[in-house]
Amino acid sequence: FFSLQSQLSQALNGLSDRAKEAKEFLVQLRNMVQQIQENSVEFEACLVAQCDALIDALNRRKAQLLARVNKEHEHKLKVVRDQISHCTVKLRQTTGLMEYCLEVIKENDPSGFLQISDALIRRVHLTEDQWGKGTLTPRMTTDFDLNLDNAPLLQSIHQLDFVQMKVSSPVPAPPILQLEECCTHNNSATLSWKQPPLSTVQVEGYILELDDGNGGQFREVYVGKETMCTVDGLHFNSTYSARVKAFNKTGVSPYSKTLVLQTSEDTQSEEQTLPFPVPLERSQLRRMSPFSSTLNLQPSFPGRSYFELRSSAHQLSLHSSLQSLNSAGEPIAWFSFDPSSAHADIIFSNDNLTVTCNSYDDRVVLGKTGFSKGLHYWELSIDRYDNHPDPAFGVARIDVLKDAMLGKDDKAWAMYVDNNRSWFMHNNSHTNRTEGGITKGATVGVLLDLTRRTLTFSINEDQQGPVAFENLEGLFFPAVSLNRNVQV
Repeated sequence: FFSLQSQLSQALNGLSDRAKEAKEFLVQLRNMVQQIQENSVEFEACLVAQCDALIDALNRRKAQLLARVNKEHEHKLKVVRDQISHCTVKLRQTTGLMEYCLEVIKENDPSGFLQISDALIRRVHLTEDQWGKGTLTPRMTTDFDLNLDNAPLLQSIHQLDFVQMKVSSPVPAPPILQLEECCTHNNSATLSWKQPPLSTVQVEGYILELDDGNGGQFREVYVGKETMCTVDGLHFNSTYSARVKAFNKTGVSPYSKTLVLQTSEDTQSEEQTLPFPVPLERSQLRRMSPFSSTLNLQPSFPGRSYFELRSSAHQLSLHSSLQSLNSAGEPIAWFSFDPSSAHADIIFSNDNLTVTCNSYDDRVVLGKTGFSKGLHYWELSIDRYDNHPDPAFGVARIDVLKDAMLGKDDKAWAMYVDNNRSWFMHNNSHTNRTEGGITKGATVGVLLDLTRRTLTFSINEDQQGPVAFENLEGLFFPAVSLNRNVQV
């Protein structure tokens, strides 16, 4: 009895393994169905684009050939019209001479006729000679001596067909996410991946996808050749899922394993690597608004990007955020000034919380953290203010000009202020002069409301002027421009 039970148990174990393999195989087949549908749409679009390109090329060639026909047409008409004009003049002269000669013949005065007859006879012979051979022959034929040789092209069109992909060029294998290099910093997340060690299939690029942080659909955030990138502008204290796939001329690989990214939420500043992998079905997704899909940033390497993407030849190491909760339970995102994005003349101190400049010209420095959603407020204290300079405070894109006053280009929205008054400035347009300035010890407040899409400024906690800017959208970094006469 026990022996039979043992045999049955062993048999069930084997059958269980087969059932597990069958389930995995079914998952693979279902993924293939989705991949076939996606590839079909992509292939149809490619086919239409290729045929449209052929049609466009044919239309351009048709226009060129029609231009040649029109040129030949104009040439023929000119030759015939010139010949008509020349013949008309000549005929008019001949007719006039004939009429004159007939009038002379009618005269009854022999002596008068003898005086002019020899000259008239010579003139008639000369005029007749001018109507020599070829004069009354058309110089141009009405036929167009052009013959379009379209047989080779028609044959090529009839032979137009798909080239079967060679079996020796398969799709790439799924990339492997390098867990030890995947980490977060504030509201940024860094992903790193590689091809399987034994894979010999050529890879042309990778597609990185993130969901919306709320369990929604995945969407592309990077397409390119790099194997590491940082996605900025995510929400704090939120959970995102990420995956990557490779592609070449043959097709697209299956996805890598899905990883869960947790943006920063604790108050520690030590370097922290995320505890990957987290099974997707076990992760608790926090309820939140999807992150913005309207960011307009330039990647630092070739590729298509909906977010700011950064890569480095060295291993990237991000830190967990300096984030805490205030008494109301709202998240606070602590940030410092960013030496990597600042002009070379900016001087940093106090753990990058204090900046000044060694130039008399205005130089720009950004904060490390960017914001794309929510309500954000920060204050800057004026530690030194000499000789009445015009420092500027506000927000900017990551690629703002660093060697000019903040607001001189279209990448910054700022308030610049002296000891008596202030102005708002964007794209070198100065508006809303307001009385009231700054001195040493003053505090400048910046209120970035990305729910209402507005930017407002204050000096010593009193609002300075009206709402400075409206209709703001995208990813914004805290920004300051100053010279050597100011320390903030």
